[in-house]
Amino acid sequence: DFVMKKVRIFAPATVANVSCGFDILGFPLSNVGDEMVIRKREEKGVRITKIEGAEGLPLEAEKNVSGVVALKMLEKLGIDQGVEIEIYKGIKAGSGIGSSAASSAGVAYGINQLFAEPFSTQQLVEFAMEGERLASGVAHADNVAPAISGGFTLVRSYHPLDVIAIPSPDDLYCTVIHPQIEVRTADSRNILKEKVPLKDAVQQWGNVAGLVAGLIKNDYDLIGRSLEDVIIEPIRSILIPGFDKVKKLSVEAGALGCGISGSGPSIFALSRGKETATRIKEAMNQAYKELGIDFELHLSKICASGVRTLPENI
Repeated sequence: DFVMKKVRIFAPATVANVSCGFDILGFPLSNVGDEMVIRKREEKGVRITKIEGAEGLPLEAEKNVSGVVALKMLEKLGIDQGVEIEIYKGIKAGSGIGSSAASSAGVAYGINQLFAEPFSTQQLVEFAMEGERLASGVAHADNVAPAISGGFTLVRSYHPLDVIAIPSPDDLYCTVIHPQIEVRTADSRNILKEKVPLKDAVQQWGNVAGLVAGLIKNDYDLIGRSLEDVIIEPIRSILIPGFDKVKKLSVEAGALGCGISGSGPSIFALSRGKETATRIKEAMNQAYKELGIDFELHLSKICASGVRTLPENI
């Protein structure tokens, strides 16, 4: 009987909120993410043996998002074995493209593979949310759910958790610019208002419903009209240098819409087709070069699979 002792996985970066869907909508990118190796060990507990590609992330399991998720899962399994984790970060912390979510979702998926898949997808999302709680103080699912499931996901409810997969058009592309400044999720949550005017709420509900309908109907124009955030973006965009310029140039280059990825500072644009996505990439590049701030650019299809196993499993 084949017993898996080690698993190597790829955990994708994610764009959450997607303009109007604060804390409820998200999707993964296909070519940006973290790699992790998770091994069984005889001793109980969780050891993080290596973190590459990121400064200052704690190796102590209780202080690391992947460690916290792993501890919860092993406790739930009630077994005498433990795990060792190696993390190779392809996503910088504080980037707004789901760095903590990739580590949290990756370890949840990996441990499930190692121990013969005892948990459902929904349970994996719930475990991964505990990593998000450690990272930002809020156990939100709009990054970890798409990271685990792949494709667009909608968190219809948190209590009880109800996550719905949403089909999306085949030719939908995402371009992301990540300015090399850090915006901590916890900080960017603290500046948000507690109360929202009713007229803004009604407009936002309409946009969320329109975006979901547009994705399902393959209606790119409807997707574009619905990528509007009247509640969060006006406040958070103040923390992001050059946001208005990037948005203007992206839309002029053919973007369906453009907004803040997660809590920022990354800015995403959705477009129909790779050619338009490439034009948007050039426009974002131009907008940021003039600011004199370092940045990274990503161009990606929406990732259909979410976290996946890589070859080299023993």
